[in-house]
Amino acid sequence: MQPLRRADPSSIAGHRLLGRLGAGGMGVVYLARTPGGTLAALKIVRAEHAADPGFRERFRRETRTAGRITGRWVVRVLGADPEAREPWLATEFVPGPSLAEAVALHGALPEPTVRALGARLADALADVHAAGLVHRDVKPGNVLLALDGPRLIDFGIARSAGATALTATDAMIGTPGFLAPEQARVGVADEVGPAADVFSLGCVLAYALTGERPFGTGAVAAVVYRTVHEEPDLREVPDTILPLVTACLAKDPAARPTATEVRAALGEAGGPAGDWLPPGLPALIARRSSRVLDLPVPEPTVLAAPEPPAGVSRRRVLAAGSAAAVAGAGGLTAWLLGRDPAGKGTGTGTGGGAALPAYTIGVLTDLSGPTEEAGRAQERGARLAVETFNARPDRTFDVVLRVVDDGGDGKRATAAARTLLEDPGLVGVVGPTTAPSVVAAVAELVDRSVPLVSVLAAV
Repeated sequence: MQPLRRADPSSIAGHRLLGRLGAGGMGVVYLARTPGGTLAALKIVRAEHAADPGFRERFRRETRTAGRITGRWVVRVLGADPEAREPWLATEFVPGPSLAEAVALHGALPEPTVRALGARLADALADVHAAGLVHRDVKPGNVLLALDGPRLIDFGIARSAGATALTATDAMIGTPGFLAPEQARVGVADEVGPAADVFSLGCVLAYALTGERPFGTGAVAAVVYRTVHEEPDLREVPDTILPLVTACLAKDPAARPTATEVRAALGEAGGPAGDWLPPGLPALIARRSSRVLDLPVPEPTVLAAPEPPAGVSRRRVLAAGSAAAVAGAGGLTAWLLGRDPAGKGTGTGTGGGAALPAYTIGVLTDLSGPTEEAGRAQERGARLAVETFNARPDRTFDVVLRVVDDGGDGKRATAAARTLLEDPGLVGVVGPTTAPSVVAAVAELVDRSVPLVSVLAAV
C-alpha cells in the first residue's frame, strides 16, 4: 500500500481515504473507512473514462453483479455509486496477501492447504453460478488469503450467462495462463459459461500445488496456444488430487465437473478453516493487519469549550463517549460506533449551528522510547476513533484529543500526567505502554478521580 498523494481527495461519499492499494489507467483503488467504521477497498473510475457511455455501463454491470454475490468466500459490496461523476465501488477489505504473492514468497503450498483453498473457492463459484453469473477471471491475483479462508475478488468482467457482451467482439476476456480454451477463441464470448470458471480453478489449484502455471509462461500468444491445443504440465501435482485437477482442465467444457462437484471432491467448505495456512503466512497477515491500524491520520479539528456543563459527571461522559479513548490501543474503535453519545438514544446533534460542549481525552504514551511502535499505534487508533465520533450527527458533545509523550519512563509519565491535569475538560486518559509509566500515571490520576484505561498485559 502507498500513501495518499496530494491530488487525492481526503474522502469520497463519506468514505475516509487512508492510502492507495493500487492504480491503473482506468482509476485508483484506495483503502478507505466507511461512515460506519468498516475498512473497505474503494475503487474509483477516472472521470475521463466515466464519460464513455459504454465504460460507464460496464461499471454499472460490475456494481450490480458484485452486489448479487453474498457467499462467505467472496468479498461483500459495502456501497457504490455508478452514477457519480467519478463512479465508485466499495468492497470489504481483506488485509491478507493474494495467492500469487503467497506463492511468490513461500513457494508451492502443501496439499491440505490447497484442498481447503480449493473447496472454499469452489463454494464461492457455486454461489456465483447459482446466481446466474460467470466470473471469467479466476486467477491467483484475484484470490486473497485471510486467516479463516480465501476470498474471491474482482467481478469486473463477470456477467450473466448468455448476456450480450459489452466488450469488443474480437477481445479475449480473462488472464492468459488461467483462462479456459473457449475464452481464448475470439468472437465466441457468448459461449463462455460456468465451466470456464472451473477450468480457471483447475489452473489455480495446479499453480498453488506446484508454484508453476500449468500452461507455462512466455509470450501471450504462446501461452494461449498451449491452453487451446496442448495438455497442461501436471507432473508435480500429487497423485491424490491429480485426477480432479485433470478433470477441471479438460478442453471440452462439458467434460469438466461443476463447481459443486469440485467442492464435494475436495471436502468441507463451510466449516472453520482453522490452521489451514502453512507457517509464515498467518504472521504475514497479522503484520499487514497491524499496519492498517497503525496508519497515520490527520489531527481532528474541533471546538473546545472551557468547562463541561453542570449536571454531567466526568465518569458518565467517559463511560458513554470515551470509547474513543479505549480505542487508543488501536483495535477497539468499533466499540465507539455502536454506542449512543452520553447514554442517549437520540441527540440534538449539531442542529442550528450551536457549539457543542467538548471533553478532553488524554493519550499518555511512549512516542520516543523503547515501546514507541506501540505508543504510535495507540495515538493513531485514538485519533481515528475521536474523528469518527466527532463526525456523528447525533452526538451531544465533541471529544478533544490531547497527546503527551512519556518516553516509556516513569518520571516523564508523572510530568506528562500533571500536564494533562491542567486541562479542566479532562475526563479520562488512555494508558501508557510500560509498567513504570502506568504506575506513575495511576499515582497522579486516580486520586484526582480521572480514570486511566491501559491496555498492557503486564499490569
